[in-house]
Amino acid sequence: MDGRGVGRLIGVLAVAMLGALPARADEFVNILTGGTSGVYYPMGVAISKIIGEKVPGTRPSVQATKASVENLVLLQQGKGEIAFSLGDSVVFAWQGNEEAGFKNKLGKLRGLAAIYPNYIQVVASKGSGIRTLADLKGKRLSVGAPKSGTELNARAILQGAGLSYADLGKVEYLPFSESVELMKNRQLDATLQSAGLGVSSLRDLATAVDIVVVEIPPAVVDKVGQPYVKAVIPAGTYTGQDKAVETAAVVNFLVTRADLSDDAVFAMTKAIFDNLPELQAAHSAAKEITLEGALKGMPIPVHPGAAKYFAGKGVSQ
Repeated sequence: MDGRGVGRLIGVLAVAMLGALPARADEFVNILTGGTSGVYYPMGVAISKIIGEKVPGTRPSVQATKASVENLVLLQQGKGEIAFSLGDSVVFAWQGNEEAGFKNKLGKLRGLAAIYPNYIQVVASKGSGIRTLADLKGKRLSVGAPKSGTELNARAILQGAGLSYADLGKVEYLPFSESVELMKNRQLDATLQSAGLGVSSLRDLATAVDIVVVEIPPAVVDKVGQPYVKAVIPAGTYTGQDKAVETAAVVNFLVTRADLSDDAVFAMTKAIFDNLPELQAAHSAAKEITLEGALKGMPIPVHPGAAKYFAGKGVSQ
């Protein structure tokens, strides 16, 4: 074989070898949510579907977790790309509040968007005799998983009402679905759940036992202060709830990592906010997500990729 033949053969082999190289791996996007009976999880599944369809070269996954505090710690460790979290947990993480479950300041966190408010929903069985927050004294209450966002909310609201865990008959640190099962079995008097309206766990409870949705009075919300705001659980949100009930709410945020590229975060933000109807179809709580409110109250620096998307839509902090 002459030199030209050898050259052609080398060229053919080179092309063949290039063709055999694996395609560029998809970018993993792990979405950190909460328990499967809450709102974070179904909404995370919807976001995963949207990103998978609208952002080429991504491989989204959804991880069920203990929610806010765990999500932010995992994000700091590089074990997720998008995390759901309550606003007060984000503040504590940025400060490095050890009592709230953060041994150090989580400096890699960056804001992606404000989403919907979590309503602090205190629900008791009618047979427990609980009608007010003061009636919780001596009763059995589930306050969410230890140092979860819900449990941090429980501490704050009880303190605002002049109560502490020591005033309760028994404190259970359980996820939403397990709390409901104990209430059905009369092993628990009440549950405090921080979630979007119509959360499946409380809908399930209300169809199984007669419930009372306990008011969190405006004066208590004022005493607790920011980031809590006054809110109302509309009549008919749950079976047997025939009157609107005043309560407290705190905004949820989607959080990402500082080391993700601007292009990646821009694409994910665009996919989510260009497809809000799909999120709303996944859970009614998503109806409160708006483009206009996406940066409202953001307690940490916004990721430049998200900021670029919102700037293009005329939205700023």
